[in-house]
Amino acid sequence: MSTVKRLLKRAAIQGGLEAVALSRGWKLWPAAGGRGLVFTLHHVRPGVSKAYDPNALLSITPDFLDIAIRAALECGLVPAALEDLPALLADPSERRRFVCFTLDDGYRDNAEHAAPVFRRHGVPYTIFIARGFVERRRSLWWETAEALTGAAGRLEFDFGAGVEAVPLATPAEKQAVFDRLGTFVQSGDEDAAIARLDEAARAHGIDPLGIADRLVMDAAELAALATADPLARFGAHTLTHVALRRVDAARLRAEIEGSIEAVAAYVGRRPQSFAYPYGFPAAVGEREFRAAADAGLTVAVTTQPGVLGPWTLERPTAIGRVSLNGLYQKKRYVKALISGIPFRLM
Repeated sequence: MSTVKRLLKRAAIQGGLEAVALSRGWKLWPAAGGRGLVFTLHHVRPGVSKAYDPNALLSITPDFLDIAIRAALECGLVPAALEDLPALLADPSERRRFVCFTLDDGYRDNAEHAAPVFRRHGVPYTIFIARGFVERRRSLWWETAEALTGAAGRLEFDFGAGVEAVPLATPAEKQAVFDRLGTFVQSGDEDAAIARLDEAARAHGIDPLGIADRLVMDAAELAALATADPLARFGAHTLTHVALRRVDAARLRAEIEGSIEAVAAYVGRRPQSFAYPYGFPAAVGEREFRAAADAGLTVAVTTQPGVLGPWTLERPTAIGRVSLNGLYQKKRYVKALISGIPFRLM
């Protein structure tokens, strides 16, 4: 995506959120919000201003998390643990609207910066864990790509049509190459693509697994959090964070069932919830929804935006989530998302 297109897309999203917020459309269309929503988060850490920050959308500040929780409470939503959601929605005597907070990938900052905010408000939260990250067997390619494009002034890389030299002198050039690396990883053999990216990073003095070690909680830290914080819940997130729609049936089962077993070993409790890596339609579909149900999971979530409703109980392993996006950290935007109106207009 070009810089101009990216800026136009961001402006369009921001404009839509502003329009809903300024119109206070939720007062005119209260049914649009359904029974509440599930939020997606990744990093929660103090903000740092950077000229080049390709993963900025994956990071919010602790202050903004506090703001988001307050916004949800002001909108009348009741915080609930994700794994409890199907039973709550199925209860015919239950009329409340709910909000669930979920965090993908098991970042250390979830325990350091997010957990204290959740505890201050008494809000349960679910962290989704990929064994490959926890055990330093799999790199977080988007973090590797950021480190590589941020550090190098020029890169030689085979994107699939032979080695080519690409410039990385300016933030715009770095972003363009980062985007190409993302497309490369997500359009072919993901394992091979990540291996090639890791190799390029190591050639530039960057340790991809070292990045995972720096950013992601290990097994001991997960166990400590599970013991110390009764609000913390833990869900499975595959073994290798692969796009499940692009793997065969045997690997699909192994990725889901193996991650369930790993999380149970880390925290001493079998997980009831699951998050599909990436979560968009190219990465997850009906086959994967059935596989999660067949594995005995109570609930599984995508990243396809939407609110909760009767359809949630019809497909509890295909629940959408709404991103708390680092590019839009304002209280009025959270309330616009909670209204559900942006998703009705998409």
